[in-house]
Parts: sequence; structure tokens; C-alpha cells
Amino acid sequence: MLMQQYHDAEYGRIKNDDAELFEKLCLECFQAGLSWRTVLCKRDAFRQCFFGFDAGSIALMTPDDIDKLMRDSRIIRNRRKIEAIISNAKIQRSLFGEKGSFFKYIYSFNSGEALSLSLRKNGYTFVGPTICEAYLMSIGAVEGHEKTCYLYKGDQ
Repeated sequence: MLMQQYHDAEYGRIKNDDAELFEKLCLECFQAGLSWRTVLCKRDAFRQCFFGFDAGSIALMTPDDIDKLMRDSRIIRNRRKIEAIISNAKIQRSLFGEKGSFFKYIYSFNSGEALSLSLRKNGYTFVGPTICEAYLMSIGAVEGHEKTCYLYKGDQ
């Protein structure tokens, strides 16, 4: 039911809110090596633990905060992923506070490999091509639905 709701209401839909786009990138990082269902089941807890995915607030997290998160069974407790989210939040705040819209930046890419290269060039971590491709599909920047799906729109 949860996966069906996500597919029908969220997956592949354009998102124009920078905070929502950053949240989706963070969740894709946490999903690496796991099922999306696992992430969805923990999404509310992630939102609580990471200040609604507000990059400015996440950027201020300390090693003590990381230790606390590592003890929180409501989330995926992977130190490397948690540290990546905090590091990426610092870059997110710095880069897009100066350069403008994360939305315009993200939707200028049509491949996970190109997005991954650009993000890594800017200092982001845990943003490999597979994560970035899944991310672009999830936010509707590239087609992620099967041709037999009623939401399939073809290559964009």
C-alpha cells in the first residue's frame, strides 16, 4: 500500500521546491543498497531527525548529533550516509545560497552520470551515478515509469 501510494502520488512528479529536492536527494543516499520501501517506512523519522531536511539546520549538526542518530532505531543507522547528509547540507547551503536555485541546477541534467559528476565536483558525497539516476527518475527529470505504466510519458 505504501509503495503504491508513493508511486501514484509522488514518484516521477516534478518538484520545484529546493528543500523537497534536497530531501529526495538525501533519501536516495540512504536508500543505496536497500529497498525504497525501507526508506519510505522511515521517512517520517528521517524528517524529524534531520530537521525537515532543512540544509541550514543539518549543516550545524555535530559529532554528538551523529552519535545520537547512530542510536536511533527509527532511521537507517549508517555513519557514512549520515555524515554524507551533513556534509552535503553544508555544501547545499553554501552553493545554492550564493548561486540560486537548486531546482534550476538539478533539472538541467538528463543523466545520473552527468549529475553525479557535477555534484561530486562541487564536493557532495554519496552521490554516485546510480543514486543520481534514481533521483532524477524520482523527481520527474527523466522518465522512470515502465512503458506499461499508466503514468508513463515517454522520454522527456
